[in-house]
Amino acid sequence: MRDAILHGGASVRRRAIAKAITLLESTRAQHRAQGDALLTALLPYTGKSLRLGFSGVPGVGKSTLIEALGLYLIDQGRRVAVLTIDPSSSISGGSILGDKTRMEKLSMHERAFIRPSPSSGTLGGVAEKTREAMLVCEAAGYDIVIVETVGVGQSEVAVAGMTDMLVLMQLPNAGDDLQAIKKGVLELADLVLINKADIDADAVTRAKAQISSGLQLMEIHGHASAHPQPQAAGAQRAAHWQPRVIASSALHGQGIDTLWTAVREFQTLQMANGAFHTRRQNQALAWMWERIDAGLKQSFKNHPAVRRQLPQLSAAVQSGQIAASTAARHLLAAAAVGEAPTD
Repeated sequence: MRDAILHGGASVRRRAIAKAITLLESTRAQHRAQGDALLTALLPYTGKSLRLGFSGVPGVGKSTLIEALGLYLIDQGRRVAVLTIDPSSSISGGSILGDKTRMEKLSMHERAFIRPSPSSGTLGGVAEKTREAMLVCEAAGYDIVIVETVGVGQSEVAVAGMTDMLVLMQLPNAGDDLQAIKKGVLELADLVLINKADIDADAVTRAKAQISSGLQLMEIHGHASAHPQPQAAGAQRAAHWQPRVIASSALHGQGIDTLWTAVREFQTLQMANGAFHTRRQNQALAWMWERIDAGLKQSFKNHPAVRRQLPQLSAAVQSGQIAASTAARHLLAAAAVGEAPTD
């Protein structure tokens, strides 16, 4: 599989990538070991792509915009991989995985690879194995890797921890500047893209002014606290990227060149001031601790003492006989020493 990913032809390589991601997403212990070995073998060939994250509410046009951008980049000789995340049902656990059908032209191109994955209960708008899937695509030679988040609104912050640049897509009539600031993902956005600009030009103008005002407020507050001297704050802003707001109409292919120009300017500046490399280093460490947290949670659930006491304590919490925090403390103690505390 490694050789097919690294050296196979277009069709062979795409099949190998799909199989590799399926292997990495498997929950079987044997498959996890195989996936770890494959990832280790591919790691020396990763890290050379530009990783872009696209977030925004459902209906903002993420898939349409990504397809337009992907085709634009392919025309420039680039290879594009798109990882889309589909929400999993909290009732059935299933996912539609239909985002690929929205990118019909891009999905058929031999220089593109599109992979929908279920969120499977993972918070933050991404899937558990999105980072691993990104590395596989990088090893296969895709120089642009795009992650499209679930699209739930205010909680899609995890994608900012795995991409080089986060693009937040907004609708022209998405609320006032206060509503924009309230969206926690706005302060993490490197670029705000107001899509569907062809519908209402006046609304786009208002939205650009309002969101720009919100970005400036957060920018001034952040630098004022970090740099008491105005001169130091000014120098800091000049050396670092200042998030901007642009408009587009993905349906009509308008604004795609402006978007890509902003992305290239961001990448150039981040590379020059060292922030690009630092961001990736911090993301790698955060990824390690995230996997540790997930592993500890799984080990906790499988601990014999916890499994013995969990049904009784769960029933006690549901019936109101014991507080949830107290039950949690008992289970944590059981996992630590093999039995619940006696006090």
